[in-house]
Amino acid sequence: MKSCFGYVRVSTIKQGDGVSLEAQKDAILEYAKRKNLAITEWWEEKETAAKQGRPIFNCMVSKLKRGDAKGLVIHKIDRSARNYHDWAIISDLADSGIEFHIATESFDFNTYGGRMAADFMAVVAANYVRNLKTEIRKGQLGQLKAGLLPWAAPVGYRNNGAAKLKTPDVIMAPKVERAFKLYASGTHSIRTLVVDMRKQGLRSHNGKPLHKRSIELMLSNPFYCGIIRVRKTGEIFKGAHTPIITAELFQRVQDIKSGKKVKKFTRHNHLFRGLFRCQHCGHALIGELQKGNVYYRCQTMGCATKTIREDRVNDAVVAILHNLILTPDDLACAHERLPSLLVPDAEGNKCTGLTLQRDRVTARLDRLMEMMLDGLIDGDAFQTKKQELLLEQRRLDEQIEIERSNTITEEVLRKFLELATNLATLYQNATKPEKRRIVEWATSNRTATGKSFCFEPSKWLTGTKAMLDACSCAEQRPNSRIFDPDVLRSLTNLEPPKTTNGDSLEPPFLEAA
Repeated sequence: MKSCFGYVRVSTIKQGDGVSLEAQKDAILEYAKRKNLAITEWWEEKETAAKQGRPIFNCMVSKLKRGDAKGLVIHKIDRSARNYHDWAIISDLADSGIEFHIATESFDFNTYGGRMAADFMAVVAANYVRNLKTEIRKGQLGQLKAGLLPWAAPVGYRNNGAAKLKTPDVIMAPKVERAFKLYASGTHSIRTLVVDMRKQGLRSHNGKPLHKRSIELMLSNPFYCGIIRVRKTGEIFKGAHTPIITAELFQRVQDIKSGKKVKKFTRHNHLFRGLFRCQHCGHALIGELQKGNVYYRCQTMGCATKTIREDRVNDAVVAILHNLILTPDDLACAHERLPSLLVPDAEGNKCTGLTLQRDRVTARLDRLMEMMLDGLIDGDAFQTKKQELLLEQRRLDEQIEIERSNTITEEVLRKFLELATNLATLYQNATKPEKRRIVEWATSNRTATGKSFCFEPSKWLTGTKAMLDACSCAEQRPNSRIFDPDVLRSLTNLEPPKTTNGDSLEPPFLEAA
C-alpha cells in the first residue's frame, strides 16, 4: 500500500466552517480505498488558489520533494491550483515520479491523453478565475459609480451588507473626527496621536487599537469626507455615504502631512498665548511662568512693552463681559421686538454665488473627463486633478447646506440674546481652551504697550447694546443691519450655558483643543 498525502482546500475561512472539507476528505478516502492507497497525512487549507504562494500548499510540496510520501490525492483539479504557476509545480512533481491522483476525475497522469486532459482542465480552472475577476470588477465598478464602497468599511463606518451604503458608527465616528481635528490643530504628530487615540478608545472593527500605519492610512483616506479612492488603481469616485468630516478639514490635514502647513507644538499652554500683540513692534507677546504667575512680555530687544500678568488680563476680560450683561428689562424689550430685528435674508444671494461656483467646478470636471478621453492628460494626473475638484465640490456643497439650513429666525435671535446674557458666567466657568475661544470670539484689537494693555468687545457684542438702545426708543425702528448676518448664522447651533446641577459649561461652539 503506497503512502500518499491528502490535500483539501476551500477558498475562504467561512467556507471551511461548512461541510465542503469533510466532503472532500470522504471522496478522497473512498478513492484511496479503491486504489489501495494509504493517506498518511492530511493537508487542509482555507485560502484561494487563484494566487500563488499558499503556505500550506508550499509546505506540502517541499515534503513531497523530500520523499515523505509517494503520491498526492486531491478531490478535483481546481482544488489543487487555479493558476498556471502552481499547476506547473504539480506537473514537475509528476515528472519527478510523484504519483498524482484525482478522486472524482478519471485522469491518468501516466498516459499522454490523461496528462493532456488534466492540463486542459487546469486551463479551464485558471480561465474561470480570470473571468470571475472580470465580472467582479465590473460589478465593483458599477457600485463605485453609484457612490457605494464594494469593500469593507473603514474604521468609523459600519458594514450594512453587499451593495449597501456604509453608515457612520455612532461610537467610533466621533473618535475618528476628533483624530482629524487633533492632527489638524498642529499639536500632534502621528506618534502622539496614536497614543491619544488609544486613550480615547478608537478601535478597529476587530476591537484592536490602531497602530501608526493604520492612523496614517486613516488620515489619508478621503472616504471620510465623502470621496472614494481605490488604493490599487488610484481611481476617484464621488461617494453617496454620509461624511464624518468636512472637505476643508480633510484638506487641512493633507496640507500638514505634505508639509504645506507647518505643525506648531506648544510646550506651555498659557491662556492668552498669541492673543495679544505689542503695539510698538507688532510681535505676539510670549507667556512665561515666574514664581507661580504667568507674565506676558514682548521679546524684541529694547521694546518699551514690559510684562503683563495673566490674572490682570483675565479680570479685564471678565469686567468687559459683565458690563455687557443684559438686564431682564433689556431682554423683555428685545423679545417684544424680535420680528423687527430680523436681519434681511441675505443668504439667497450668497447661496446663488456658491451655486455658481459649484457649477463651474462641475463644468471643470466635465472638461477634465473630455481631456482624458482625448488623450491630453495621463491617468495619474487625471485622478489627482479629479480628487482636487471633487474635494472643492464637496466643500461648496457643505457651505451651501450650511447657508440653507442656518436660516436667521426668531429662534436664532433668542439664542443670540441668551448667549449674550450669560457670556460672562460662561467664561468664568469654562476650561482654559474654551476661555481662549471666547476671548478670540468676543474681543478684538488686543494690544499691549508699556505695562498696560487694551482690547475692545467684538462688533456683535457692541451691536447687542446698540440694538437695545434702539429698542428703548418707541418712535425709532431698530436698525437690523447692525448685526453681521454671518455672526448670527454662526450662533444657530449654540446652547445657553448650564447654570444648574453643577454641570460644566461646554457649549457646542467651544471645541476643546
